[in-house]
Amino acid sequence: MQTKSNPGVGASGGANPSSAATAPQAAKPVVKGAARPAPEKTALPVPDALKLRRQLIWTSISAFLVASLLMFFRFFFPRTLFEPSTKFRVGFPSDFGPGVDERFKQSHRIWVVRQPEKVFVIFAKCTHLGCTPNWIEPENKFKCPCHGSGYDIEGKNFEGPAPRPMERAYVELDAEGQIVVDTSRLFPCNPGAPCEFDTNPNSYLVV
Repeated sequence: MQTKSNPGVGASGGANPSSAATAPQAAKPVVKGAARPAPEKTALPVPDALKLRRQLIWTSISAFLVASLLMFFRFFFPRTLFEPSTKFRVGFPSDFGPGVDERFKQSHRIWVVRQPEKVFVIFAKCTHLGCTPNWIEPENKFKCPCHGSGYDIEGKNFEGPAPRPMERAYVELDAEGQIVVDTSRLFPCNPGAPCEFDTNPNSYLVV
């Protein structure tokens, strides 16, 4: 009795190579959370990169030239401080009542003082360290806020570290009869020397 041979089995009992080739392959497992490859950066075209570089260079050069030009003009046209004139008019003697007038303290740093027989102008600068004193009406004195120097109504020191009286400014009457003050010409009253408050006729006006 003859036996039928299995076409899928060889003589040696092994598997048929053709059938093994047709067997499905196992799928590879997918790993969750795996990093995706980063997208590649697109480089600028060469002409665009050169154009941008030229713009940066010309911008730097322009900024340098503008700064140099500004420094040039500042050198030949320096900033100046515009100060008020040292010679000016303050009005007629009749415009001032008895006592200390502070209308010109802020603008010209002076006080106009009128007494029964004369008018004079005190330059508002403490003789200690140069601070501007204040007129204290109730106490009838000038008081320096820096170190406490005190002056009477004529500007003569009597308390604090001030070494001498405050100076008076040059005064005169012009053709119209107005008081002209010149703060570039000041009269001192130094200790041990003749006091120019009394000896110089331009340190006061007789009224």
